[in-house]
Formats: sequence, C-alpha cells, structure tokens
Amino acid sequence: MIAHAGAADESLAIAMVFVGLWVGWVGWTRLRGTGFARLPRRAGFVLLGAAVAVAVASAFVPRAVFGPTLPVVATGPRITSSATVAFTAPRDGQLVGDDRLDVVLRLDGGTVVQETTRAVTADTGHVHLAVDGSLVSMTYGTVQSVDLAAYGPGQHVLEAEYVAADHLPFDPRVTASVTITLPGGAA
Repeated sequence: MIAHAGAADESLAIAMVFVGLWVGWVGWTRLRGTGFARLPRRAGFVLLGAAVAVAVASAFVPRAVFGPTLPVVATGPRITSSATVAFTAPRDGQLVGDDRLDVVLRLDGGTVVQETTRAVTADTGHVHLAVDGSLVSMTYGTVQSVDLAAYGPGQHVLEAEYVAADHLPFDPRVTASVTITLPGGAA
C-alpha cells in the first residue's frame, strides 16, 4: 500500500492511517478514564470504531480518489536511454571484510530524480541495486551503504540498474555489475 514514491494516493493513505491512530488514541484514553473526561464514555467506543474504519479505508479510498497506482509491468515499447552506469566502488573481484558495503556509482548521461512519474524521459530515473539477483534497494542517489549481513561467505554479484522514473527498465537496460567476495568462501 505505502511505498517510497510519495505520490498523492500514498500521502492520503498515510494521512488516513495517522488520523485513525489519533482518533483511536482519543477513544482508548476515554475508555480507560485517563483523558477526555468531558466526552461521554459511549463516545470512546464510537471513536475506536471510527479509528478502525478509517485505518481500513486507508487501503481503498486513495485508490478510489486518485485511480490505480503505476503499473507493475511495462505496457508497450519502452524508452531508450543513452545513460551509462558504472561502479566506482567496490571494484570487481574485491574482498569485502565487513557487513556494510559502501557502493559508489558513476552515472553519465542521466540524472537521478526523486519523483515517480509515468511521464518518463530518457535522461531521468532512479537506481536499483541487487545482490545475487534480489533487489536490495531503490535509491535516489549514486552513493549508499548496503547491508551484507544476510549473505554467506563466497562470491556474490552486485548489480546496479538505472531505471526510468516509473521504476521500469529502459530498453535496452542500463546496468553494471561487479562480483564481490565475502570472507570464508572460495574465491
């Protein structure tokens, strides 16, 4: 329901959740007798019911007001980007001796933007990072720290992909990858 893009439907959903929490808190404190003494006790039950209704509605009302969110799969031909992405750090084949890995990318011909939009252009987008084919982050920059604690010793493939501002890939894909080695495994 709530992702990192911050679109209008997500903002409404977040606001509704917080309103539901606040209304529920008022109702709960009235029923416990620790606050809002001027409210009738019956109002506490009504407020708790309203809080549940608002929280449940937060999953449906934003979509009804703003329409469906961005599609999960690409429809039609994808835009082509002349951008390139490359790893500055880590280096290919690097032995990584820590659970946190500082990743530095170089992006040429493109700009990283925070907005998610269906109106994609060839030179604006986001960066997705994956370890061994599993997405670990969608970031708005070219520098970040990746947690490697869940990965065992041995070789792992770190892949960066510059995607359009709708989080879908360009055609052809704009990717770079390096192999890193965590201690304790075969090189």
